Amino acid sequence: MSLTTVHTVADLRAAVADWRAKGLRIALVPTMGALHDGHVSLTKLAREHADRVIVSIFVNPTQFGPNEDFSAYPRTLPTDQKLLDEAGVELCFAPSVDEMYPDGFATKVAVDGAMTNVLCGAARPGHFDGVAQVVTKLLLQAMPDCAIFGQKDYQQLMVIRRFSADLNIPVKIIGAKIQREADGLAMSSRNRYLTTSERAIAPTLNRVLGSITAEAVKGTELGPLLAKGREDILSAGFDPIDYLEVRDAQTLELISDKVEKPARIFVAARLGKARLIDNHAINPDVSDA
Repeated sequence: MSLTTVHTVADLRAAVADWRAKGLRIALVPTMGALHDGHVSLTKLAREHADRVIVSIFVNPTQFGPNEDFSAYPRTLPTDQKLLDEAGVELCFAPSVDEMYPDGFATKVAVDGAMTNVLCGAARPGHFDGVAQVVTKLLLQAMPDCAIFGQKDYQQLMVIRRFSADLNIPVKIIGAKIQREADGLAMSSRNRYLTTSERAIAPTLNRVLGSITAEAVKGTELGPLLAKGREDILSAGFDPIDYLEVRDAQTLELISDKVEKPARIFVAARLGKARLIDNHAINPDVSDA
């Protein structure tokens, strides 16, 4: 079955209704396009849970701040479609901004509390309101059995799980492992912003997180580990560092001394034009996925 692309909610729902009539399970992979092998891995995981896979491609304006890269964010639909077709995806949903936010649109979805006010939420005010808004819409538009989100955006994954549970949206939210380049750099659409010299520096984030994680699992005090990590990241050429923190894997509550439960270490730092993020699991358990 070759890829079909639709641009309206009505056509999306018609395709879903046809599959439902045949008793098929459906998975949704929400993306902003500029697809790479990391996205392809999400579609493969989706295939493990469903008979039909939908990939949405929508650069969502409500999750970008006024000084962020919305207009410059790469839009590569023809290339994305080719990649999805080769991956065996059945349906691409590529709506316009007007389709998603028509005249008179006036509804917001927001998750209050520590989960959205920290990490990327502190550096990007309003970002997770935009994420919650658009993902709620996508889940309700497609009503899949499950939806797949990468753990590179771990905070986003936890926010989505929170509002999906709070709003009783009957979709299983599945987290997919971070896909990395051969040198350890987490795959990201924003990696294409890196110059050749910056690309050589970028894997520093993964190496620093790995070093801190290896010590944290032994019960080493976090303060000196994080101070050394910040020094290593800055000396490599990143500037500024938005955050380098260890937080509870479920609640995202800050951990400042020793890690004695499932946790994550998070980093966000700028390298040239790119803002790169990454995270590692510390003392993971079955639910930390």
